[in-house]
Amino acid sequence: MDNRVYVIPCPDYGQAEERLVQLVDLMGGMNLFVNKGETIALKVNLLRAGLPDEAVSTHPAVVSAVARMVKQSGAAPLIVDSPGSGFRFTEKVLAKIYHTNGMSKAADESGATLNFDTTFEIVSFPDGKLIKRFEIITPILKADVIINLCKLKSHTFTAMTGAVKNHFGVIPGLAKPGYHAKLMDTDRFANMLLDLMSIVSSRISIMDAVIAMEGDGPSGGDPKQVGVFLGGANPLALDVVAGEIIGLPRESNPILLEAEKRGMQPNHMDQVELIGADISELRVPDFKLPRTICRGTGFSDHLTWWQRPLQPLFKDSLTLKPRISKEKCIACGACREACPVKAISMVKSRKKTHAQIDDGKCIRCYCCHEMCANDAVILRRSLLYRFAQR
Repeated sequence: MDNRVYVIPCPDYGQAEERLVQLVDLMGGMNLFVNKGETIALKVNLLRAGLPDEAVSTHPAVVSAVARMVKQSGAAPLIVDSPGSGFRFTEKVLAKIYHTNGMSKAADESGATLNFDTTFEIVSFPDGKLIKRFEIITPILKADVIINLCKLKSHTFTAMTGAVKNHFGVIPGLAKPGYHAKLMDTDRFANMLLDLMSIVSSRISIMDAVIAMEGDGPSGGDPKQVGVFLGGANPLALDVVAGEIIGLPRESNPILLEAEKRGMQPNHMDQVELIGADISELRVPDFKLPRTICRGTGFSDHLTWWQRPLQPLFKDSLTLKPRISKEKCIACGACREACPVKAISMVKSRKKTHAQIDDGKCIRCYCCHEMCANDAVILRRSLLYRFAQR
């Protein structure tokens, strides 16, 4: 597969259209990827309702610019995604997220169509290494071409979300927790994503890394200026470069590790042809990684010789534990809906109703943290966790 990654600097979203035209021209022009009369699914990241400046979703300026290029090529752009695990895939939910995240405005400005088809189909995938059938939303299956408009963000479970993980949005809303329940380990989850990427093949990927998200993403982190757009045909190649930009140790990137085991390339930076800049010019040295990993190595590899045999016994203490802030919780139920193992319930205290996590059932997938729009899910470190990182 084509392992070239193209990069164009973009200091702010006011210059998004100009810079994205430059990026696509560098890649050969939009006419190389779409044909007149085709329906083009713009697969955005619409995790939850969040304002554009929060960096939760693909920025609407990016979506609008790409949609206009698609229209100019004579094709029909369709803005598509299924929101995160805590939300039902319904017209009402989509309408709210489209409005809040700026997709409604992007559609109006560009002439794109917003998807409100909430049906899905079960698709057989006998070639899948781990998953042999997927539930996939219908508009993705009906589209002639998929353009992957992903967002660069940190991720408390998979360390980073970029071009490969953005494909998870083709799974309908509340079907997503089932995958977390079955695939509790990051390596198995990464293998599922690689299978999904193979069956839902995007023709090109464009990564919005103008303002990324650092810290405990993909929802509860902080916006971080990175100032670039990345583009390419191979989602893995974009993720390799993105990981280098944010300083994510390769050992802590389960998608690249599992890709290497499968013989999929690229999975190393030296297998990527970077066009438009040198990787040394792009790195952001102070980018904050999620607290669920250690900078410099994966968590398990960070343990010393005497700590490693104890890991199975103290696994519960060697992970961040999600806790509910009663003061911030508004009892919206998004965390409960997102939890793949039904570890969260709503309880009434003397003053208010709030969410409560059953620690014995919790599998540390952090879907609750990912879905909470009110910062009410707090990730706490145990004393043993802090000691193991020394």
